[in-house]
Amino acid sequence: MTEVDPIRLEVIRNALVAASEEMNISIWRTARSTVVRETLDYSTAIFDGSGNAVAQSTRIPVHLNSMSVCLEEIVTNWIPLSEWNEGDVVLTNDPYAGGQHLPDFVAYKPIYRDGKRVAISATIVHHVDIGGGAPGSYFAGAQEVYQEGLRLPPIKLVDGGRMNASILAVIRRNSREPEKIGGDIAAQLAALDVGARAILRLVDRYGIAVVQAAMAAVLDQSEVAMRSAISAIPDGTYTFEDFVDDDGQEAIGIKIRASVTIEGDKALIDLSGSSPQVPGPVNCTVNMAKSGVYCALLMAAGGGVMANTGAYRPIEIIAQEGTVVSARSPAPVANRMATGHRIVTTVLGALAIANPEAIPAAYYGVSYVAALSAPDASGERRVYFEIEVGGWGGHPESDGANGFSAGFHNLANSPLEMCEALFPVVFTEYGLIPNSGGDGEYRGGLGLAREWRLEADWGVLSGNFDRFRFPPYGLNGGKPGAPGRFMLTRDGNTKQLPSKISGVQLKRGDKVRLDTSGGGGWGDPAQRDPEARLADQRAGYVS
Repeated sequence: MTEVDPIRLEVIRNALVAASEEMNISIWRTARSTVVRETLDYSTAIFDGSGNAVAQSTRIPVHLNSMSVCLEEIVTNWIPLSEWNEGDVVLTNDPYAGGQHLPDFVAYKPIYRDGKRVAISATIVHHVDIGGGAPGSYFAGAQEVYQEGLRLPPIKLVDGGRMNASILAVIRRNSREPEKIGGDIAAQLAALDVGARAILRLVDRYGIAVVQAAMAAVLDQSEVAMRSAISAIPDGTYTFEDFVDDDGQEAIGIKIRASVTIEGDKALIDLSGSSPQVPGPVNCTVNMAKSGVYCALLMAAGGGVMANTGAYRPIEIIAQEGTVVSARSPAPVANRMATGHRIVTTVLGALAIANPEAIPAAYYGVSYVAALSAPDASGERRVYFEIEVGGWGGHPESDGANGFSAGFHNLANSPLEMCEALFPVVFTEYGLIPNSGGDGEYRGGLGLAREWRLEADWGVLSGNFDRFRFPPYGLNGGKPGAPGRFMLTRDGNTKQLPSKISGVQLKRGDKVRLDTSGGGGWGDPAQRDPEARLADQRAGYVS
């Protein structure tokens, strides 16, 4: 096999990351919907020619850690790599064919030079609406995946360079925002081309053999780094449980149980003790479960491991089919992040038993997804979709971050001014919530309050949240963070809404408020520095 000297290897490794980042920037600059352009709910990556994830952009861990599992499912059971050709783009959003949930479209483009497949560029984009029983395609009442929107098995959206216009027309026809989803798909496909051009520049400079050898070496580097990180954890089996509030229907207190066994430089994570799959859409597929486990172990590694297929090699995952972490079709999965976040916090909780001085308390642990369908000033029906965040957990060195994206996702907030310009809403409050961070030697980060008033004659609201019943846990004597709340105020009367709800009818002047949860505290509150408590009071973080 071709040898690559260390300096050239480092140059190529960074060039692969740069290719992923070029794709990232391309989507950001050309997307149409706010969920992509502002919230940045998308990801980009480069794979080698055999389908191993090699490099990725700084985007969404839940996406990036699952793209290799998705591609493996596609080539094993749907379209083998032998049937991929130059100019093809393979796309799916099917949770039971390697995807996660229907709004997430995953697309792959094989890259060829001289008839040889040298790499694959990949993108995953959360689209603002793909049909189903609720605006934004988060239908809390769904009991089957069929009720959640348009479902596309792995298909060639582009075949030999020729777009399948009929499939694109079907996608647009099934969305409440056809122009935006059409524009976002165009941005997604353009980013694949950006990645392909970057890879071909590398190949033309160094040759196919050198680039392929460098990709293999990058994977091996990540494997070595992950094995080293695992080896630093004491051998043993560590078990932890955390809970999803409910499924919005029948199930309450849905258990996620992780048993983490460390043996030398290998880790076995057994999720089999988790609750059976539930009627409502908080189930996740095994692809999602693996993504959560990988995320937790990469977080525990402290940033010293480059995330790619090589890093996953020392990790074995058991997720019993028919449980909430590995649901059988056709279970609904739209709000799979409720369970996905909980897989992350549960695995981290188990690792905290093994290494209590290295693991933070629980972060907010939920994607606060809200969607509003309402007419704009011209009478055109629009979908306002947003995802909010909360507080990080305190950790052995400092307090948790306030109101900041963490853990399983890496999102940006949607600017209030932009939302008010595009949608019939006026914001009346946005800020940190005092006393929401869990007390401890190191305080948990604060949650966020976000409230808006409807400025349209009607609206239909949905919310898919969690951490209303089971707040983020503290560690080593630290207190839990404050739970979240979702409230509707009409004619001066305020009522609390469930954490998962769809079809809430609104009228002009109604106010909708979301309080997100704070992070858990770390360490005995009695050990907190008095100066830190005084600073918290001066900043308004505590009353």
